[in-house]
Amino acid sequence: MAHLKVVPDRPAKRSTAAQRRREREAEIVGATRRLFDARGISDAQIEDIAGEVGINRAIVYRHFASKDEIFALTLVGYLDELRDRLASATESGGPTERLTAAVAAFVDYGIAHPAFVDCAGTLMRRSGPEIFDEIGEGTLFRLGRAMTGCLSLLTAVLADGTTTGDFDVADPNLLANTLYASGLGALQLARIGILVTESAPGVPTVASVSAEQVRDYLVTSALAVARAG
Repeated sequence: MAHLKVVPDRPAKRSTAAQRRREREAEIVGATRRLFDARGISDAQIEDIAGEVGINRAIVYRHFASKDEIFALTLVGYLDELRDRLASATESGGPTERLTAAVAAFVDYGIAHPAFVDCAGTLMRRSGPEIFDEIGEGTLFRLGRAMTGCLSLLTAVLADGTTTGDFDVADPNLLANTLYASGLGALQLARIGILVTESAPGVPTVASVSAEQVRDYLVTSALAVARAG
């Protein structure tokens, strides 16, 4: 009786290995997010992330090219949540109401998730060449898609407002990006809660500022810029 030769199901094995890899990567990103939310990004070291998952740091670097890559994928999660908030804020009302609600939703999310502000700010401070060196193409694509998911909602509000005459914006996409970047800086101000001013010429002093004041300022300035043309 002839013996049948059993051929290993190699595609199935590769598929299983790829699935395990994706699951491990998701575990690492999830651990990073938990550490960010609990302790902030400055205290989230690779050793801490690895320990949270129950692996060593060498295994982390088998899955990610750099710490920046892990940060970028963690930021994707924050941005996906922010997109949902912005979508809800902009689903009804006129352009003025929708822009007001969008900016307020952005500020509220940033105040509730300070690690989002730090993570986004850290990556924005890197130069283009540094980002391309430290972050893989697949991760950059996912990050870009998450960012455009948020920015496209704001861009649409600005474009709609320009069409109706409520706003006068030559480049809605540029303004949306500018509002995002400036908003991150203002959220840092809301976090520290102080303003630097002069009590007399040449005499510096500090005054307090609340998150509500920062929110109102960002809403007012966004509307003013959108209307200014």
